[in-house]
Amino acid sequence: MFNSLHEECGVFGIFENKTSYVAQSVYLALYALQHRGQESCGIAINDDGVFLHHKGNGLVPDVFSKDKLERLGMGNMAIGHVRYSTTGGKNINNIQPLVIRHIKGNLALAHNGNLVNATDIRKSFELNGGIFHGTSDTESIAYAIVSNRLYSKSTEEAIEKTMPNLKGAYSCIVMTATKMIAFRDPNGFRPLCIGKTNDGAWCVSSESCALDAIGASFVRDVLPGEIVTIDMDGVHSNKTHCGAKSSLCVFEYIYFARPDSVIDGASVEHARMRAGAFLAKESPVDADIVIGVPDSGLDAALGYANESGIPYGIGFIKNRYIGRSFIQPSQNQREDAVRIKLNAIKENIKGKRVIMIDDSIVRGTTCARIVNLLREAGATEVHMRVSSPPFKHPCYFGTDVDSQENLIACQYDSVDEIAKVIGVDSLAYLSIEATHKLAKESSLSFCDGCFTGNYPIDIPAEQPKDKFEEKMNNFSSYYQVLD
Repeated sequence: MFNSLHEECGVFGIFENKTSYVAQSVYLALYALQHRGQESCGIAINDDGVFLHHKGNGLVPDVFSKDKLERLGMGNMAIGHVRYSTTGGKNINNIQPLVIRHIKGNLALAHNGNLVNATDIRKSFELNGGIFHGTSDTESIAYAIVSNRLYSKSTEEAIEKTMPNLKGAYSCIVMTATKMIAFRDPNGFRPLCIGKTNDGAWCVSSESCALDAIGASFVRDVLPGEIVTIDMDGVHSNKTHCGAKSSLCVFEYIYFARPDSVIDGASVEHARMRAGAFLAKESPVDADIVIGVPDSGLDAALGYANESGIPYGIGFIKNRYIGRSFIQPSQNQREDAVRIKLNAIKENIKGKRVIMIDDSIVRGTTCARIVNLLREAGATEVHMRVSSPPFKHPCYFGTDVDSQENLIACQYDSVDEIAKVIGVDSLAYLSIEATHKLAKESSLSFCDGCFTGNYPIDIPAEQPKDKFEEKMNNFSSYYQVLD
């Protein structure tokens, strides 16, 4: 609807020392991670080595009714996933967790991230007779693990052998008959943390907010490159692949993660407020009120207001009852969709010079419509401040940044030109230098490739697409209607 960034995937797993309704805990956790993926979701449970799973397209409460959760039954461990597709499209076979039966047992896998060499991995298996049902890179990861498991003493040993061949971002949870295994790529592109409930259950989650949702306490983050195995004997760590220079996606702090999460030691809310404070120092302007574009622009706006001394106010009310499937039958309705999603509070805006804070500008079309809402509400001036640098390059690690020909920062030579296009009196972005200071408590370094074009790992010259992907996506949608 908004020509903006899309959320990323979220993963969650729980391991109990007793049989219980683990699916209920995963359901609540996925609810807390819904912001990371609103396209599809799934849960797989382990009942003494027997895997049951349910998944589908839609939001968590749409896919999982009370009846469906009860039908999953009881078990001692479960993993779940919420998805927004990057590699793989909307093929129903791509919905996670992937559940696989192989000669040495059952395996379920949930993955957040994106591999840059997924096509090469897939091709190597296909040339040896491998059969793939979907188009996601997650299936390539599963194939690689199973292949190595045939010649390994354990699944964690197979994962240890697999990781050097995986290039890119992956924070994964694997469930076997007796263990839950979490592992994170050596760069640490995507977050992953460990928690524990009061009754002794161990949890693994993309964000700490999901731990809060089920009453679990945060224990620690999974280190970049670390393999964490959870079984009846407790938690075991393999740090064979640790030690590389880290490169956590800095946009986790700017946009993706929930404000109440703590990622790799740094509060997301505090990082966003710090972004606003840096903006106030770098790009001051005289105004009467500072407002934020919901939701990720709000904390940055508060930070700007605190630093500048200009009053903070609520400029927009967000309609939270509009789903991603909101129908826009005509072009005019699509163009006016922003009015359905956001409404300006005229009493706070009329006759005032407004500073509007948002997390990013992608194509600029939605931004221009939001600015127009402020003009219609009576703003005398609109000054936009963006709590990230301009997008100028694609992301290969799971962030759905648009192609360069569609990025407004690549279409115009100057910030003043962009300001004119979106209709603001002035425009300024956060500097690259400030971006690296947002999460000063974090123990990791950051990836800023989408801003600078400098990537922490080598990127293939081309990222080929599966030629059957579009047909498979269309077919899967048709199939789902029939089913």
